[in-house]
Amino acid sequence: MEINLTLVIVAGALAGCGAYLLLERSLTRVLVGLVLLSNGVNVAILSTGGRAGEAPFFGSAAVDEMSDPLPQAMVLTAIVITLGTLAFLLAMAHRSWQLTGHDDVQDDTEDARIRRLADTDATSDSYDMTVDGEENDEPEEEGA
Repeated sequence: MEINLTLVIVAGALAGCGAYLLLERSLTRVLVGLVLLSNGVNVAILSTGGRAGEAPFFGSAAVDEMSDPLPQAMVLTAIVITLGTLAFLLAMAHRSWQLTGHDDVQDDTEDARIRRLADTDATSDSYDMTVDGEENDEPEEEGA
């Protein structure tokens, strides 16, 4: 079985761009990122199914040369799941636009409270000692 290098590069580029857009704060960009990521994964799955143009069951007489129908079924299922997720995300973006006039995700007040608690807790080794993206200039205590 051979895999088309062009499809692999396209799938990687779509997945990379989609992952980048998923990290944005705007729900519209998250929506586009989810579409790109989903299409990238679907292309990657379809590229494992065999050569294009061969029917899954009637392509040739040899069983080894038939394309696999399982990736096609998985992609159809992924398309339906993605459609439901996109509909939900689009409804969230629309409701956010109605309430606030923009679709940016707001900071969670509980996250801010936990971040402040971690700043004051000297025994918390799991928290990165940065405040608002800037490193804290206080020296770390050694040996206790």
